[in-house]
Parts: sequence; C-alpha cells; structure tokens
Amino acid sequence: MPFLENIEYDHLLEEFKSVLRKNSLKFTKQRETILKTLYNFPGHFLPEEFYNLIKKNEPNSNIGIATIYRTLNLLEESEIVTALSFGKNGKKYELANKPHHDHIICKNCGLILEFEDKSIEKRQKEIAQQNGFELTNHIMQLYGICPKCKRKKIGI
Repeated sequence: MPFLENIEYDHLLEEFKSVLRKNSLKFTKQRETILKTLYNFPGHFLPEEFYNLIKKNEPNSNIGIATIYRTLNLLEESEIVTALSFGKNGKKYELANKPHHDHIICKNCGLILEFEDKSIEKRQKEIAQQNGFELTNHIMQLYGICPKCKRKKIGI
C-alpha cells in the first residue's frame, strides 16, 4: 500500500475498511472511534496515552487497551500509521497523512519535533544511488537534549 499523504477522512475511512476486509476483520464502532481519534490527533502518542484520550473524549465507548494495540499494529502494518520506536519505552505513533518528515527527539522528556530538510533528503538519495539502491522510504531520528531540559540541567 502506498504511503498516504494529506488524505481526507473519507478516503482514510475507505482505506481502513479495505485493510479490515483483507484481514477478515469487521468494521466496528470501536475501530471507527480509534480512526476518528487518530485523524483528529495532531501529534505523536503512546498507546496508553491514546487510550486515555479516547476514554476522556468518548467516556461511553467500550474500547479496551488490547483493541487499541491490535488496531495500531494493523494500521502500522498497512502504513496508515507510522511508529517511532523507543526501545523498552515502547512506540509512539502518528497518522501517516503528512508529507515526509524526520524527527528530533529529546532523550530526557521525550519531546518530538518534526522537521524537513531538502539538503538531507537530497543527500540520502545520492547515498542510496552511490550504493546501487533504489530508495523507497527512510526514517531519520535525531536524539539529543531539548532547550528546556538543557536549561533545567544547568539550573537556569
């Protein structure tokens, strides 16, 4: 399935239903709530944070944390969501409806900033070509200490 860029909700819903059919799964109210919440959530989230957000915004929904995990895994496999791995701290997810971007991540507080840099993108393509690769996708994650954590560290 191709990477989804700037899609509208109706198109996303059809993609999701198609993924469910291919996996012999039913389209349920719980899965619809997960998709709508994903679509309206602007940032990166842990499954537990996502679960708490749904419980807060949809207190009558009957969604368990296991349903969240299963649905996120299915959506990741189908490239409808992307995930950043934090090792033992789990994965943070985001809807894959944005143009390609990379991430810089604070090792202290977990802040994730997105960035785009044409010169980096160009250089990655050149490196792939120099090594005989056809670049189909990539993930760049830079790690460091954000300005806020840096100030705390030096006591400002």
